[in-house]
Amino acid sequence: MQKRILLLFLINIISISFLWAQSDFPPSPNPPRLVNDFTQTLSPSEISQLENKLVAYNDSTSSQVSIVMIRSIGPYDISDYAFKLGDLWGIGRKDKENGILILAAMEDRKVFIATGYGMEGAVPDILAKRIVDQLIVPNFKMEQYYTGLDKATDMIFKLASGEYQADKVVSKGNHGGAIVFFLFFLFLFVILPMLKNRKDNDNHMGGKGGGIDLFTSIMLANLLRGGGGGKFGDFSSGRGGFGGRSGGGGFGGFGGGSFGGGGAGGSW
Repeated sequence: MQKRILLLFLINIISISFLWAQSDFPPSPNPPRLVNDFTQTLSPSEISQLENKLVAYNDSTSSQVSIVMIRSIGPYDISDYAFKLGDLWGIGRKDKENGILILAAMEDRKVFIATGYGMEGAVPDILAKRIVDQLIVPNFKMEQYYTGLDKATDMIFKLASGEYQADKVVSKGNHGGAIVFFLFFLFLFVILPMLKNRKDNDNHMGGKGGGIDLFTSIMLANLLRGGGGGKFGDFSSGRGGFGGRSGGGGFGGFGGGSFGGGGAGGSW
């Protein structure tokens, strides 16, 4: 009898813990939205501008970039929380796993960019880290939250613009130009700065001295991924190609995507 009571007690404890854990994560928004500010940090007009931009991008590419701002992640690591939330909401299409979640815990002063399986090649961890460190964190420190999110999403659009076209470039056999461009930029933007700043030891992830800036990192990554040539000009414009307002009827909902551990974060 005592064993049965103990077993029932343990089952109740586990059930309560599970329900408590589930309650830590906000339910998928209804009606569905890509920008969800549960902290009232952004103004209604800023939310509308970001939402329109992300909906337009979703309509044009099927990729879903979602922004979620919460007060605190509680006992969770922010990366674990972002992956769990992305899975629960199903951000991205199920067949392409092309979702990206930008999660900001405002009271914890932490932010994380989580990438779905299908976006890990377009936005690798090192570039996600640079977006956080060089675009989001500096603006968040100055309480320019909209600016940080606006610039970060623009850069994500640029990185992801060739994600599903890389195989076409490879199939054309256009490799020679890519090697020349890569070696040229490697020498100009990597080797020369390292030689000029060889006495500076603080070169990690955009630190002082001879670190590689975000723009250069993206150019090199793009050349490696896309084969050079046609994609180079995309980075000369001031904004992403999907920064306009949505011409459709709004966001139709998440598609059942999942997350596998890709991404990077930081704090301010």
